[in-house]
Amino acid sequence: MEQKNGKAVASLVLGIISLVLMFIPYGGWVGLILGIVGIILGISAKKEAPSGMATAGLVLSIIAVALCAISLIACVACVGCIGTAGMLSY
Repeated sequence: MEQKNGKAVASLVLGIISLVLMFIPYGGWVGLILGIVGIILGISAKKEAPSGMATAGLVLSIIAVALCAISLIACVACVGCIGTAGMLSY
């Protein structure tokens, strides 16, 4: 029977939550922070007791951080373009 690793479970849960928050307006910032915490917990869990759940949590958190960062950059770029278009109309 496999021993439960709380850090691996937390990393997996934080990765899932940060992926969901990516689709919510202004949730990208929170998703980015939760993803980084998930990466830290995933690395710690893999060092303590390597398991499939620790690997899944680490990979999911890395994907979540990358997608949250891309969505934040895209939102900032869109706001910048809208601001520039507004200034050009004067």
